[in-house]
Amino acid sequence: MSVNQHLLNVIDLKTRFYTPEGTVYAVNGVSFNVAHGETLAVVGESGCGKSVTMMSILRLIPTPPGKIVSGQVLFNNEDLLKLSEEKMEHVRGKEIAMIFQDPMTSLNPVLSVGRQLTETLRTHTHMDAAQARTRAAELLQWVGIPQAGNRLGDFPHQFSGGMRQRVMIAIALACTPDLLIADEPTTALDVTIQAQIIDLVKHLKQEMGMAIIWITHDLGVVAGMADRVIVMYAGFIVEQADVYALFDGALHPYTLALMEALPRADRRRAQKLKTIRGAPPSLLMEPRGCPFAPRCEFVHERCIQENPTLLEQAPRHLAACWVNVLTGELRP
Repeated sequence: MSVNQHLLNVIDLKTRFYTPEGTVYAVNGVSFNVAHGETLAVVGESGCGKSVTMMSILRLIPTPPGKIVSGQVLFNNEDLLKLSEEKMEHVRGKEIAMIFQDPMTSLNPVLSVGRQLTETLRTHTHMDAAQARTRAAELLQWVGIPQAGNRLGDFPHQFSGGMRQRVMIAIALACTPDLLIADEPTTALDVTIQAQIIDLVKHLKQEMGMAIIWITHDLGVVAGMADRVIVMYAGFIVEQADVYALFDGALHPYTLALMEALPRADRRRAQKLKTIRGAPPSLLMEPRGCPFAPRCEFVHERCIQENPTLLEQAPRHLAACWVNVLTGELRP
């Protein structure tokens, strides 16, 4: 697929935060793409740069202390990093929407959900107040909120956690965006509600044909909904593959370690879950060498001195590693 056929094409994106403690190297040359109608999962532990990457795409990085220092974000072949703030306000919500992690802090507590929905509609469409209110009720019903018309005047605290997240989804989908970014939208919910929200998003995606970037640390969720997966570590993409290829044979030691730490139904009772030794590197230090090297069981001297680039090591399967994890030998 050529670059022009991608809905989103991120090229060498770098984001820094300049703090009293020093420079935080949050995103370090990230490149990936999303096709029309595709679901891309972004996986990694807390602090690896998943959310900062997506906030950078939407230019929501607080400045100062943050700054996007280089890169391109091509959305429908237009670089979002070069648009005026006025044009970006049109893109946010209408063409690219985002669902945030905690609906209680994402929704305005002093405005009714109806007001928050109609505000989105009236900002990005030509609806009048009555039309926007009718559409808002339809959206709440669409995402599974009972007696939707009667709930427009209610405030966020009058909804359960799962219902608040449904309201967030309704707001995000109000203007039928081409791309939905979901930043760990089920983290604060119990397991039953998580499953309902995931099923809802999958259903709405089929109806609308939109692309989705789903940020998560839960590999179980990824297996059930993603087409492709990106694995991030310390601000870098370390592996990228189709979802079945990744689960069938990960090619980066970090991804392998994540897989081995995942509970499995076929695991023997006496067999313990593996842990990843050590801790992630400080992002206050400028990257040198492979960021996973201090924790890696396959580490070689070259890994400490030189950071591997993300290269195709199998068809449509990219990994940033000097070592062939199947043999333990260095790659040429």
